Amino acid sequence: MRLPPLVRLLLWPVSVLYGVITRWRAALYAAGVFKQKRLDRPVISVGNLTVGGTGKTPMVIWLAERFLAQGKRVGILTRGYKGNAGSSDEVELMKCRLQGAVFGVGANRYEQGKKLEPSVDLFLLDDGFQHLPLARDVNILLIDASQPLAKQSLLPTGRLREAISAMTRADLLVFTRAETVPGTGAAVEKFQEYPVFSATTNLLGFRRFGESVELLSREQIGCGPFYAFCGIGNSLAFFQDLKNWRVALAAKCEFPDHHRYDARDVGELEAAARSAGANALVTTEKDAQNLAGCTFAHLPLYIAIIDLVISKEGAFLDFIREKLEARTFAA
Repeated sequence: MRLPPLVRLLLWPVSVLYGVITRWRAALYAAGVFKQKRLDRPVISVGNLTVGGTGKTPMVIWLAERFLAQGKRVGILTRGYKGNAGSSDEVELMKCRLQGAVFGVGANRYEQGKKLEPSVDLFLLDDGFQHLPLARDVNILLIDASQPLAKQSLLPTGRLREAISAMTRADLLVFTRAETVPGTGAAVEKFQEYPVFSATTNLLGFRRFGESVELLSREQIGCGPFYAFCGIGNSLAFFQDLKNWRVALAAKCEFPDHHRYDARDVGELEAAARSAGANALVTTEKDAQNLAGCTFAHLPLYIAIIDLVISKEGAFLDFIREKLEARTFAA
């Protein structure tokens, strides 16, 4: 969060107060003064310490795909941030990728979970690290390796939702975007006695917007150059991914997170792309959900389809399984 120095100085007392409130809130839940509600099915929470994208949605999709492949009935509990009518761009993205999962969307994740309990074997709690009212059996905390927490400050002067010390609540840590920082994977490998893992972003291919779901390779979409745009929590990460995937860019632009596009936006994007000499446009899966009803008449738009690659995947899944089995044994 890039605020002018004077604004940061004026907001500093607010950040201090915010930090005190969040620490006391967590402490009161830990002491049992504030009661957590527990569902009758296991709950795996995926969250982070910062605002913006760290890969929560890709991680939820990754986990759900593996549990669904095991024959598990998966329920996903999410707030549906900046959505309406019980959905959001992230919810629609997950629904597209996860055939067979069921969704509970709303601020009260416990209430949504109770409705789904008869039809699921386990829950994935999306963006759940700060959602303390709901008890969880596994607490997964994601940390963006490309944005060191040591350089962050608390809201509203920075991006931290909680103090760094809050990571002690996590059962396991995953450093996402490990490919952007040389040595991250090797450093994580040294944590032999601790549940710490790394994850990299993997390009599966591209889909042409408005057409079939067929995946196209980088070679099949042409050599470009492309005009890249997105409205996500970490736009720089997407642009860096395109560079890593050797997608030639003529220019790029970013919109606010969860931006809903309209015909005017499309017209301006196509005009900017033509002016920059681009042969096509490229964006993210999440942005594609916010382009519903739009048509690109003059230039093709390609959607980058990604997933995660988890280091020590077997150990990662084994750790989660052991935590879930401990709950079953205790029950």
